[in-house]
Amino acid sequence: MHVPDGFIDAPVSAVTGVVAAGAIAVSLRGARRELDERTAPLAGLVAAFIFAVQMLNFPVAAGTSGHLLGGALAAILVGPFTGVLCVSVVLLMQGVLFADGGLTALGVNITDMAIVTTVVAYAVFRGLLAVLPRRRRSVTVASFVAALVSVPAAAVAFTLMYAVGGTTDVSIGKVATAMIGVHVLIGLGEAVITALTVGAVVAVRPDLVHGARGLRQRLRLRLNGELVDAPAPAAPVAARASRRTLWLTGLVTSLVLAGFVSFYASANPDGLEKVAHDQGIDKKAEKHASSDSPLADYGVRDVADARLSGGLAGVIGVGVTVVAGSTVFWAVRRRRDADVSPASTASTGA
Repeated sequence: MHVPDGFIDAPVSAVTGVVAAGAIAVSLRGARRELDERTAPLAGLVAAFIFAVQMLNFPVAAGTSGHLLGGALAAILVGPFTGVLCVSVVLLMQGVLFADGGLTALGVNITDMAIVTTVVAYAVFRGLLAVLPRRRRSVTVASFVAALVSVPAAAVAFTLMYAVGGTTDVSIGKVATAMIGVHVLIGLGEAVITALTVGAVVAVRPDLVHGARGLRQRLRLRLNGELVDAPAPAAPVAARASRRTLWLTGLVTSLVLAGFVSFYASANPDGLEKVAHDQGIDKKAEKHASSDSPLADYGVRDVADARLSGGLAGVIGVGVTVVAGSTVFWAVRRRRDADVSPASTASTGA
């Protein structure tokens, strides 16, 4: 789904760049309400995990592969505003360092892969939680469906952008059919990965999962003939792992996936690449501005061994992404702390 340079013309690329910039600005403000001292470190880890899992292309059909987009996973784990930022950080790292996704198409990619997937997935997720029983299993089920829907939604969004700003004269009906068809299959993989990951985190630290907040109704006691809320427990009973343990486990998992497991990923073209080749969308694709990067195409230049080159590139990518993401979310959290500082509270009260 990473759109290269040359697929979409300059005017549409510029418009989506403005849309992406506006969405990121709104998300930076919205993330202040979602992040605190407990969840801010998790957000940086989520970005790194998405980067790692996106290296694991899985086969779908007819010589095509797919990979995680991550919008649903990020939105459910850390919130929709923070989720947009997580995926945007990943896309920026991929475009600048690994020549994956065009730089002039960065607005297109953020709009499609960060904004559309996150908004659609979180809307579906919340809608399902409103009607499902208030249980942890419902979070996993809703995560599966939300992720499944988000991927073809992104395919539809790309098709609409291409209908307006495509650089080749192709049948939009054929593009839409091919894009949606293959991305429904990719969505199944996205749904499995998202549901397994969300389910694993909910099992050990449900208090850290944004989508699981308020899942259980507060216990009510009858006092003097009236029902009153019972006092909240001092700490979550189900929190069986410390934040540090969870963070380290997630980081090690990301490093192993990107540094080792990625070598066994499918080498088939992904959904967009396959459709672009079959339908002639790629006729005017341009050379990537970062094609001379020492990490271009997820390999380390001058390292001859393919397994070692790809593994080192994956480890570097995870490291850079977790640092970049954590820096962004640490700054957002600091801004939140400043907004609610005693001095600002006092001045508001005055």
